[in-house]
Amino acid sequence: MLKIAILGLGEGRSTMSAALESSKVELVKVCDRNEELCQQRAKEFDFHSYTTNYDDLLKDEAIDIIAIYTPDHLHAEHVKQALLHGKHVVCTKPFIDDLSDAKELLELSEKTDKKVFIGQSSRFFEPAKRQRKDFEAGIIGDLITIESHYHADHRWFLKKEWSLLQSFKWLYGGLSHPVDFIRWYLPNIEEVMGYGMISSNGKTAGLKNEDTMHFIFKATDGRIARVSGVYTSPTQPTKRDSGMSVILRGTEGASQADYHELRYAVTDKEGEEKIIHWGDATLKYYFRFEGQSHHGGEYQNYLEYFADSIEQGFTAYPDMKEGIGTVALLQAMDKTLQTGMPVKIADVLAEFEIEL
Repeated sequence: MLKIAILGLGEGRSTMSAALESSKVELVKVCDRNEELCQQRAKEFDFHSYTTNYDDLLKDEAIDIIAIYTPDHLHAEHVKQALLHGKHVVCTKPFIDDLSDAKELLELSEKTDKKVFIGQSSRFFEPAKRQRKDFEAGIIGDLITIESHYHADHRWFLKKEWSLLQSFKWLYGGLSHPVDFIRWYLPNIEEVMGYGMISSNGKTAGLKNEDTMHFIFKATDGRIARVSGVYTSPTQPTKRDSGMSVILRGTEGASQADYHELRYAVTDKEGEEKIIHWGDATLKYYFRFEGQSHHGGEYQNYLEYFADSIEQGFTAYPDMKEGIGTVALLQAMDKTLQTGMPVKIADVLAEFEIEL
């Protein structure tokens, strides 16, 4: 069984639950520079092998995988050190916040022959998994277009001082989820165009960057897709809408996966319509803590998928290249908001001499 350690115990809380419940990985150590948080997690999970020093994970030769859940600006250095110490890596999304680190990390992963997996958890939620399975089985025919959104009433977020800093952007913290859904089905996005604004609610709170955004993507084969994010306004009742959805429209059918609701709808090529809900046992598997702020089931699904990829020798997606591609797309989206002009992804990659 592969041995795993976790760095960062905020979001890493879900990964602790996932690893402790899994039969495919063994949790051996956790780390956070905040010792009080280490003690809190130790008590919560009755797991007491913790440290406040990342070097303790790096130098432990028994550890096969390091799972990284630190702030975005620290990812590149933490991933680099893990690779240099011969560890496979799980890194939460977005993979890195500065593309100038990408080239070195790509070369290092190749040189060390260690796998890097991006923890894009939404792909591993039950409705998204079912939608992908149906799509690959061809029940909606060939994909014509895809739409995805993340709309949430996050006005409570604006009470956190750091959310009002110039450095905080909903573009990266929120839209990375629906953008990843688009890239899952249309990986070859070549150009993006979008508009954004700070809503009146955002302006009143003192928000510095857009909280309301709509984008159109164009793929190299001419297909188009749409993504939107709205974060400081009330939402529809969940029976009518979901905070996050991905809709596939095909030549012979259509499907929609919803989140947080365990809800999936499909019209297949025979014209049969289905709406599927999963019950209490599945709900408890995915959402293990108070509310739905942590979703441990998705983390367990992807940890076990990554463990299988190491044991069986296949590539687990999103891999590092896909993670970098998503960051490049997000940066292109950021640029189109600033310029009001379409932006080509190749231009963003070329600026940092990245070849994917």
